[in-house]
Amino acid sequence: MSGVPSRRNGIIRLLSLLGAFALMVIVLAMASPVRGDEGESAREPGSEVGRDVYYKTEGVISGLPAPKTVDNVEHYPRYNFESRVLIWFANQQHLYYGSFVLAVPIFCMIIELMGMVTKDKALARRYDQLAYDFVKISLTAYSLTAILGGILLFTFLTLYPTFFGYLASIFRPVMHLYALLFVAESGTLYIYYYGWDKMREGFLKWIHLSLSVVLNTIGTVLMFLANSWIAFMMSPAGVDEEGRYLGNIWHVMHTALWNPLNIHRILGNMAFGGSVVAAYAAYRFLAARNQEERAHYDWMGYVAMFIAVLFLVPLPFAGYWLMREVYAYRQQMGITLMGGLLAWLFIIQATMIGALFLTTSYYLWQCLGRMRGAEHYQRYIKYLVFIMTVGFLVFITPHTMVMTPAELKAMGGQQHPVLGNYGVMSAKNGGINTIIVTTILSFIWYQRGNKIPTVSWAKFGNIFMGTFFFFAYVNIIWLAVYGYYIPANVRVGLSVPQVATTLSCLVFMTALNLGMLKAAKQGGTVEWGRMSPRSQYALIMLATEFTWMMALMGYIRSSVRLFWHVNEIMRDNSPWAYTHTVGFAANMISFNVLFFWTSILFVFWLASLAVKKQPSHEQESANAPLPHPAVAIKSTGHT
Repeated sequence: MSGVPSRRNGIIRLLSLLGAFALMVIVLAMASPVRGDEGESAREPGSEVGRDVYYKTEGVISGLPAPKTVDNVEHYPRYNFESRVLIWFANQQHLYYGSFVLAVPIFCMIIELMGMVTKDKALARRYDQLAYDFVKISLTAYSLTAILGGILLFTFLTLYPTFFGYLASIFRPVMHLYALLFVAESGTLYIYYYGWDKMREGFLKWIHLSLSVVLNTIGTVLMFLANSWIAFMMSPAGVDEEGRYLGNIWHVMHTALWNPLNIHRILGNMAFGGSVVAAYAAYRFLAARNQEERAHYDWMGYVAMFIAVLFLVPLPFAGYWLMREVYAYRQQMGITLMGGLLAWLFIIQATMIGALFLTTSYYLWQCLGRMRGAEHYQRYIKYLVFIMTVGFLVFITPHTMVMTPAELKAMGGQQHPVLGNYGVMSAKNGGINTIIVTTILSFIWYQRGNKIPTVSWAKFGNIFMGTFFFFAYVNIIWLAVYGYYIPANVRVGLSVPQVATTLSCLVFMTALNLGMLKAAKQGGTVEWGRMSPRSQYALIMLATEFTWMMALMGYIRSSVRLFWHVNEIMRDNSPWAYTHTVGFAANMISFNVLFFWTSILFVFWLASLAVKKQPSHEQESANAPLPHPAVAIKSTGHT
């Protein structure tokens, strides 16, 4: 992996030094005493017993009560600007880059493993090159993540010192662990990247792969620790009703929402990271000067998009689980989210989710154009567009309207006489599950675009697959309609069979299709790089939609606490303890998205400086056929 320009190395070293400095500051800040240390250390151990607000178990009080803040400069120092907006911006940018650098090394690990186990040497080199391209992008982003983490920490310390001091006192047993793991992750990442050339073959290559396993393990633990802070603020545990720490850090971390939040964040980060890498590949594809570059970045974009969609499909179901746990923890929080103050933000979220699947399907339909022999599928695309459009319209239909007091009075209540009959949850679930099933069908069509099954049971397999999808649509739509005729408390349970139907299509039909394509006859070649610019704009749009929706869901999670720093434990008495309007929130989210993509363009540009020339043995195989990831993952060979 030689030929990296010296100017790029210099920039990366500078960013690495800045990142290391930010990490050192974080370690020192977390090691320093916070407010309340003196009182806590003076307390006699075992002097009093408290009752856990969530687990209802007793424990020895080991900390001070949550501070009672007032609106003054001691508790809420401020500039001539809303402090909450500054925290919002710093936190969102750190989260964007943190999600990206968590996801991309996982991609590298999977792709590097695929290259190591395949028997085709030319294909193995392509996989190795692709993994290297991925980690090259994340290296600069990692330094920016550390710098943004330092900025976020200083913002908390200067604008919300009392709240941050309380949170640090609760999580003190793991604060140093978090900082040390951050340093360990940095060192492992730099060894992993700069040791690529030295550990390219033989046993050293397995050591190199092991480094990626260590790197991703550390990154996942870091994410779990960070999620525990968010979960504690939403659903506190391990403290008594006054907010006093009871000595069990596992209870503090393992709150009611920690597990679903972890799953939701893992899937979201992977889908987000894949979409950003796909956008980078699209950027390089559009800027490519020859067919060989276009072929490479077309393949790279498809692999990244494939990974993103792989984690996008189960993401709504993880969201259902998270919302279900929110309702189970505090019903009022669920009502605030889904049927009250924040309900219209979920209409926006529904619009974004529908747009994500529509954009994904559009890209897959465009991909059929690079496959000779896939033309016979294209005449059916208009029917898929119709099905997805209807499902999308059902999914975004609201149950209530935003109205003024005068309009409510004129209407005689909150229930609209026409719209109130629609927008129930079972119908929305039917709409989104129809969209997801259609996306799965589009992907299966793409898998077999230029292939003709040769297995003896191919005819039966096609009939069975068509029948399965038909009855899947019938079951989902029937349950959506049936939901209008049953009580709301029963209607909620209809999501389970709808989700089971969709997951059955994903798992069983994808497996059946791969089985039918085993030793399939090639109906035409795959001409990588022969894609319309529209397909690349679709990848960029996909990444932008992911970015916007991540910021939206982060705002919703924070807003559900209303006027609490820590729900029902520590009240927010700052002048900004109110919920912003939907318009202000949308503008702020859009600004965060714009800033992130402006900064990530710098990362893309920096990565593009390292355009290295292939060694002679790679040039000889430059025209080797590129694999389809979905088939390559199964067979570890090329198609």
